[in-house]
Amino acid sequence: MAPRRPAGADAFPIPTVEPACARKPDDASLYAALDLGTNSCRMLIARPTGSQFQVIDSFSKPVQLGLGLEASNRLSRQSMARTVHALQVCRRKLDSHGVTRMRLVATEACRRARNSRDFLRAIRRETGLPVEVIGAEEEARLAVISCAPLVSLRTEQLLVVDIGGGSTELVWIDLSGVEPPERPRAIMRLADGFGGAAPGGARVVDWISVPLGVATLRDQFDDVEDDPGRFALMSWHFEEMLANFSPYATARLPAENFQIIGTSGTVTTVAASHLGLKRYDRTKVDGLVMTTTQIDRVIHDYLALGPEGRRTDPRIGRERHALIMSGAAILQTLMRVWPTTRLSVADRGLREGLLYAQMVRDGVLAPEGLNGVA
Repeated sequence: MAPRRPAGADAFPIPTVEPACARKPDDASLYAALDLGTNSCRMLIARPTGSQFQVIDSFSKPVQLGLGLEASNRLSRQSMARTVHALQVCRRKLDSHGVTRMRLVATEACRRARNSRDFLRAIRRETGLPVEVIGAEEEARLAVISCAPLVSLRTEQLLVVDIGGGSTELVWIDLSGVEPPERPRAIMRLADGFGGAAPGGARVVDWISVPLGVATLRDQFDDVEDDPGRFALMSWHFEEMLANFSPYATARLPAENFQIIGTSGTVTTVAASHLGLKRYDRTKVDGLVMTTTQIDRVIHDYLALGPEGRRTDPRIGRERHALIMSGAAILQTLMRVWPTTRLSVADRGLREGLLYAQMVRDGVLAPEGLNGVA
């Protein structure tokens, strides 16, 4: 399957979605965001506070919705049953908090499965939740705006990478025409679309959704028994899928003022392994900057451990050990082909983007507080 890309990626009128001023949120106004992905079902419930939000409750469960999808193009009954059970837990949490403002979305597995429409009807029937399937561009946009607070004020060229279970989104953004203090806010203004940029705004040079994530890439090479060989094949195959991504194809890339932000369980797991965390700590991981050498060292350690060693390594965790090498193959490929030796780690993504988008739309965030990283 060829990667999906927009027609005319350089064309751009964009409305400003950030309000000039924010109204004070009601103390009881809670927002929810749910991300039903190929591997996991995850939800956040939060309250807007200033220019950010405070998480009130959360839920995360590996449901393996896309298990077997590569072979059958259908969601299995077992996967759907696991997912419905997880969504029933989410429903109870939403009800207990009295949440009425929410956006609940499904991504690549439901985009690809032939029986996804029947599955969404079953979700509505069994849980009452209005889960919707979003397109690859909206998924990429939401990942981008969630990372706005991590954009360096020195960044002129930005690559945001979201490694999911079923797909990987890459968005290349030109910020050279934006005044440095305005760069994080310019990223937030991309919430409504990747088309067009007003003078002084962020310009999306190109974006791509590669239909390979940690689960789908693993499944394609599941029959290769040699562990290092499988890793090399996954890396090669992913790089092949980047051939038509214009910043990769042209090879005329800036070496200065360039930033990669990576958001995914793979990226945060590699960061936690680098830090030697046996118990995950988001405050130490989100915003961490890793060098290519540090990333390569962690991946080399993973390969040295082998499948059984990774299964019991507390830094990886039992829920991620089967997926970490496919994610590592994607990550190492990206760090090899772009002109930088540093990666900004984001423990944030689609759920945070959904929350930001809802709160910006309702005017309950204070835009002046979004200052980025010096």
